[in-house]
Amino acid sequence: MSVSTGQPVPDFTAIATGDTTVTLSELKGRQVVLFFYPKASTPGCTTEGGDFRDHKEAFEAANTVILGVSRDGLRAQENFKAKQAFNYELISDKEETLCGLFDVIKLKKLYGKEHLGIERSTFLIDAEGNLAREWRGVKVPGHAQEVLEAAQALHAG
Repeated sequence: MSVSTGQPVPDFTAIATGDTTVTLSELKGRQVVLFFYPKASTPGCTTEGGDFRDHKEAFEAANTVILGVSRDGLRAQENFKAKQAFNYELISDKEETLCGLFDVIKLKKLYGKEHLGIERSTFLIDAEGNLAREWRGVKVPGHAQEVLEAAQALHAG
């Protein structure tokens, strides 16, 4: 069972960096960007995370919270966040609860070997808790800007 655009996103609680727990229902009234990335501290994920970091003020002006999600453990997420000076929290989804909810685990090929991994994907949840937009198979360049523009348009109504 995965979420569909226009449908309510089931409430979830997840552990995140900064000794925090993220509960979707507690963010009601604000828009939420959930970006799923394959692995902390890898080049593409570092670039993507940095792009969201650099747009954080504009996202906040559009009443939007940014959250990064990967299957990395909390320590790896904390290190990644600190090293890259990310100004938002990262969710550790080792049990793949959120990955499953948003259906981002895909069969991938690396050096001729197949494995299951996170397909780089981003989801924009509106202030009522409904899935407003989704981006799958994301290419990093320009992506954070595109998500920001969607968040701004949604916020403007």
